[in-house]
Parts: sequence; structure tokens; C-alpha cells
Amino acid sequence: MRFTEEELRIAKSVDLCAVASHLGYTVRRIGKYHTLKEMDSIRIYNRTHWFRWSRRYEKGKNGGSQIDFLRVFAGMDVKEAVFWLLDFTGYKRLESKETLHGVILSNGIAAEERKKFVLPEYAGSNAYLYDYLVNQRGIAKEVVDHFVKAGILYEAKNYHNVVFVGTDASGTPKFASMRGVFDRNGKSFKCDVEGNDKQYGFHLHREACIEIVVFEASIDLLSYMTIYPDKQCDLLALGMVADVPLDRYLKDYPAIRKISFCLDNDEPGQKAEQQMMEKYKGLGYLVSGGIVPSQYKDVNEWLVSERKSKMLSNPIEKCFK
Repeated sequence: MRFTEEELRIAKSVDLCAVASHLGYTVRRIGKYHTLKEMDSIRIYNRTHWFRWSRRYEKGKNGGSQIDFLRVFAGMDVKEAVFWLLDFTGYKRLESKETLHGVILSNGIAAEERKKFVLPEYAGSNAYLYDYLVNQRGIAKEVVDHFVKAGILYEAKNYHNVVFVGTDASGTPKFASMRGVFDRNGKSFKCDVEGNDKQYGFHLHREACIEIVVFEASIDLLSYMTIYPDKQCDLLALGMVADVPLDRYLKDYPAIRKISFCLDNDEPGQKAEQQMMEKYKGLGYLVSGGIVPSQYKDVNEWLVSERKSKMLSNPIEKCFK
């Protein structure tokens, strides 16, 4: 069996920190890289590749991509690892019904079935959520109100995490991610709720719109609405640097003809943005990118900076070509 270039690109775009967490490792951020509590000689760079300094002389065991990580630490072969990563993103192969489920891994252990998707319990109040999003991240209260009233943004009972809910076209929750409200020195808790379908993402749909703006993170989506309160378009947070949720969204809402990409201004984000622009331009969509000014990492950093400089009394003017 051969994987397509697109499938390999998606597999190698999966957040390696999320992969390690899902396998049971404790991921810690140290400066510009991440490491694992259980193996502090591991370094994860740009959330996409790793190196193990304690095995730097052992070829094949000292680092590589997400595929290599699963090969070394989960006992998978390359084929199993690619299937696992595609399954992790929610990607489905059209030409084959074979998935990770039911496959016997090379270590003799059957692959774990997908756990049932259950939304975290509501805290009964959104006090921590509002304090975090409005006071710390600079998002307009009216924007937060909109999603809270829609029932797709709320505060979880345990640890007061912010929960972002992604639904299908009928409004049924299919995906949820959590974001901690207690940032310390730039470190924060982030994870997806177990059992979710990564074909879906946190989004805003407006009837009769033909444009969608695409982000990596849900907080960037909220930040964009704060900067451009009158912009009439659909908004989608991928939750990763793979376009699986966008592909699903365009199938659900075929009226969309223009896609504006607003991914992070870092190496993985910009690489993914360029690849997506080429892909969807080739599919006949009108595409644009480079929305976030180059001096900022993402939309929220842009928003917070503008808030601090007291320049955001009115929406920031931006020309979309």
C-alpha cells in the first residue's frame, strides 16, 4: 500500500506534543522546545520533530518525525505509524476502508478503539473563562458572549478549563478542545477531549457567506472577531496545522468560494499556509494569506499588543485581496 503525498504531509503535520501526551507522556515546555518528564533527554522542536540526546550515536533511535516517534516509542512500523497519525487527525482514506482500528501492531498488541466522545462537565459558571479571555487575552466581551450563548464555549468543572466545541452541520458536538486559564511564564495546559472527531473544528457559520477565514487556534478566531467585528464571513479554527477540518467544512458548506488563511507566523504555520493556499487554489478557490503582521506570532499576540498600545478604539483596517 502506498500513501499519497497529501497523506504523508498530514501525518507529518500532527502536533508531536499532542501525540506524546496521548501516548501517556508528560510534556513540558522549556524555553523554545518541549521535553518529556519521563525522558528528559528528549527534545521536541517546533512541535513537529524530536531528538534524543542520550541516544545521539544510535542511528534510527535518536530522533526524527512523528512517524519515527511512533516507531521508536510505540513499536509501530512506518505503515502503522502513518495510519495512526491519519486516524489521530480524523482523516479517512477514500480508496480503502482499512484504518488503525483492528490492526495488530508489531508488538502484538491490538490497536485501542476510539473512546466515546463526552463533553467535559460544565462548571456552573463562566467566571474564570471571562476573566481569562477578556482580561488576559484582550477578547471583546461581546465576542465571548456570542459563543457562550451558542453553547459552544464554556468553563469546565474540573480545573476551570475553557472548552471550545466544534459541531457538525446539524449542530451536533463532534469535537472539543480545552485550554487552561492559569498561564505561568507562557506555559499553559492544552489538550483535545478524548474520542473527538478531528474532521470538525471550533467555528462560526453565517448564512449566505462565501468566504471563510482559517486559523490554527480557537483563541485566534475570537481575537480576529474582536479586531474585525463587522467582517461578515465564516470562521474556522483547525486546532492543528493540517487542513482536515477545512476539507470537511467545505463539503458541508459548498457555497464557500474564498478562503483566507490566518495561520501562525512560525515555520510550521507558514509552511502549512503556503501548502494549503496552493492546494485550494488548484481546487478553484480564491485564496489569500499573510493576514497577521509579520512582527506578531499569531492573531492574539497582535490583539494584545494593540490593546496595550491603546490603538484598538476602532477596528483595525485591513485590505483583503
